[in-house]
Amino acid sequence: MSSEAVADYRIAPPVLARLVGAYLVVLAVVVLVVTLVVVLAGMSPDVLVLVLGLGVLGVLGMGWWLRTRLAVVRLTSYGYRVRMVRAVGVAEGRWSEVEDAVAASPSDIDCVVIRLRDGRSTTIPVDLIAADKDDFARDVRRHLEAAAS
Repeated sequence: MSSEAVADYRIAPPVLARLVGAYLVVLAVVVLVVTLVVVLAGMSPDVLVLVLGLGVLGVLGMGWWLRTRLAVVRLTSYGYRVRMVRAVGVAEGRWSEVEDAVAASPSDIDCVVIRLRDGRSTTIPVDLIAADKDDFARDVRRHLEAAAS
């Protein structure tokens, strides 16, 4: 594996849909509140159109960023980094600090657990990433083995 090998794993489509859905619910509440303010204050409806337009641009931008720019897991020849995962444990580390990587199912959630030499660990739920769980686990092992050699 070359010293420049980088593997980015993006967010899984079902998780993306939940995040965008939550944004849309918040946007609907904001539009409702702004509508009430506009009606009660006798303001111009242009304010409502502006808020709605900004909200639509926001959902498009957020969807684009989550789908194409955000790497939930990044594996490099030097180490790994995990983002947007709540109970990840250690969010980033170097391969030289890693004891091993194993499959686990805490709370019946399929995960890859990267165990560090100092007893800490990184837990990555494989359902959060847009990749086959076995392929992802093999890639983690491949990066780990390449760093050890």
